[in-house]
Amino acid sequence: MVAVALLVGGYALAGLIGGAVPANPGWRAPVEGVRIYVEDNGIHTGIVVPVRVAGVDWSDLIRPDHLRDPRQAAHGWRSFGWGDHDFYLNTPDWADVSPATVLRAAIGSRRTVMHVDALPKPRPGANVRSVVLRPDEYRRLAAFIRASFAEPAWHRFGYADYDAFYPARGRYSAVTTCNAWTGAALRAAGVRMGVWTPFPATVMLWLPAS
Repeated sequence: MVAVALLVGGYALAGLIGGAVPANPGWRAPVEGVRIYVEDNGIHTGIVVPVRVAGVDWSDLIRPDHLRDPRQAAHGWRSFGWGDHDFYLNTPDWADVSPATVLRAAIGSRRTVMHVDALPKPRPGANVRSVVLRPDEYRRLAAFIRASFAEPAWHRFGYADYDAFYPARGRYSAVTTCNAWTGAALRAAGVRMGVWTPFPATVMLWLPAS
């Protein structure tokens, strides 16, 4: 038990240190540009973007028939998150998290998914942060997100009427978590972000509330 406690404590400490060290330290948000949002539900973070802006159009990738209620596709925003297949599909909130699920995810799996929500424009708050990107930065972000999708061999309805899951590329582990993916996507866009962001807090601390 002592060894397990030390391992968990060491992991938490490493995550906090990695989250506190900045990549792209000189980045500053422009006054005008493409506004995106980063959301945090306490477990998973996601990136929320407009359906069509700056030459990027997500309508070819996420279609109305992929949602339990196709009418939800009329919403003008999409939220993207990446993660372990079993952990993501079976843990919409903390009440659904079990030690076995956490252990399996931490060990690692190549069964990863993209989680996509069709949403109205978000409202910034404690769990939703606003970020303004230059058009070229947004296109880099969009390219990172799109490259995270595997071939669309299947899709699955999500937790509600407005979301769906798709096959993803990459291997999930305690190092490459869903929140680490969010941080990597923002770093790829050039945003000032921690060098390693395994926890929601290590993503959100770089994004001031507005």
